Amino acid sequence: MKVRILLIIVLLVAALVSQAQEADTVVLVTHDSFAISESVLESFESHTGIVVEVLRAGDAGQMVNQAILSKNNPLGDALYGIDNTFLSRALDAEIFAPYQSPALDTVAADFQRDDDFRVTPVDFGDVCLNYDIAWFAENELALPQALDELTDEAYAGLLVVENPATSSPGLAFLLATIEQFGDESEGGYLDYWAALRANDVLVADGWTDAYYGEFTVGSRGAGSRPLVVSYASSPPAEVIYGEDPEAGAVTGALIAAGMCFRQVEYVGVLDGAANEAGAQLLIDFMLSAEFQADMPLNMFVFPVVEAIELPEAFVAYAQIPVQPAFVEPADIEANREAWIQAWAEVMLR
Repeated sequence: MKVRILLIIVLLVAALVSQAQEADTVVLVTHDSFAISESVLESFESHTGIVVEVLRAGDAGQMVNQAILSKNNPLGDALYGIDNTFLSRALDAEIFAPYQSPALDTVAADFQRDDDFRVTPVDFGDVCLNYDIAWFAENELALPQALDELTDEAYAGLLVVENPATSSPGLAFLLATIEQFGDESEGGYLDYWAALRANDVLVADGWTDAYYGEFTVGSRGAGSRPLVVSYASSPPAEVIYGEDPEAGAVTGALIAAGMCFRQVEYVGVLDGAANEAGAQLLIDFMLSAEFQADMPLNMFVFPVVEAIELPEAFVAYAQIPVQPAFVEPADIEANREAWIQAWAEVMLR
């Protein structure tokens, strides 16, 4: 009897310790590109008494797939980094628990795409064509002002893009062309891509290969392509991490109407989270001025809270497109694989 009572006590103590650990820790599942200042996370931890454990789960697509496969035994408490290209997949799989943050009133309504508040917008970025300023000046070539101009002979052999099957910016650029030209069998985006192929566009597997391998600036002279699919926030990154930051911009972004595609990243409480309350507090913190102001120079994204003051380099060298391309998340989910497959048949055969 004494042994049984002792065993029950041990089990009760273990359960209480486990509950205490859960209450004191929140697990944030995120993509590999997540970066934030240590001091900012320490601020959250010191104010709440909750330690943030960051669990990286690959790129955005891999992360979402893992979260769906483990929905009955979630990997963590909150998931950050799901963007509008994968949003419908996660919502249809019902991996999130609704939570309406009181800080949402500081976020523009355009970013809020879920009326049930299963996800909360945190940041945004625009995939745009980047160009080598010096190359275009030296060659006295005008910059393209619309996507269809890229098929002109003047730009033959100048553009490198990423494979949409293996690259997030590659998929975003593909979506921009679908929004611009439609997905009709004739005269749509496939005809546009066929024209790009005829104009000697180069397809790289991912952003790193395209930007640092083929782009004239990122490769520091080893590449031959002065146009690359990248981000509107890449120019300030080039200044900040360049050899001579005082020299100013060496690249620019083309932001004419329809030439960019906006990616919005969201965070949500995972359904069945061990620490749901902690996840909610973390979401509130992600909309705080402290967290929002810290993101631009860590992840080179823009805050969704409108009143946040941007870093000087962003103000000077980053541009925000007024009319980025937009495709409904539900349409992306319904057609993503078919669009990519049709693209591959035109571009990779």
